[in-house]
Amino acid sequence: MTLEYFRDYCLKKPGTSEDTPFDQDTLCFRVGGKIFSICSITEFQYINLKCDPERAVELRELHSGITPGYHMNKKTWNSVSVIGDVPDKLILELADHSYELILSNLPKKIQAEIRP
Repeated sequence: MTLEYFRDYCLKKPGTSEDTPFDQDTLCFRVGGKIFSICSITEFQYINLKCDPERAVELRELHSGITPGYHMNKKTWNSVSVIGDVPDKLILELADHSYELILSNLPKKIQAEIRP
């Protein structure tokens, strides 16, 4: 998984934007103004993704490359290694899951504007 591939994948999602609100190295992807993914631009080794709490625990038990979210709520965010035992397909699936969790919690009006 490369940063370029992951960035392109995220930006294809409806309503997605990107910014670097914390510093020049921390890239955030947002839907409806809410963050669903955070990663480093210069050291693309981990991606922070929101996750259903029960699934988060399950994933951490199955993959050493999935740990509680670095600098995030450990219950609902995971740090997912892009260089460990986590397959690229699963990383993209978890990015989709994070996007959907954030989108589904947005006001219905904003959801309607984003969803086709």
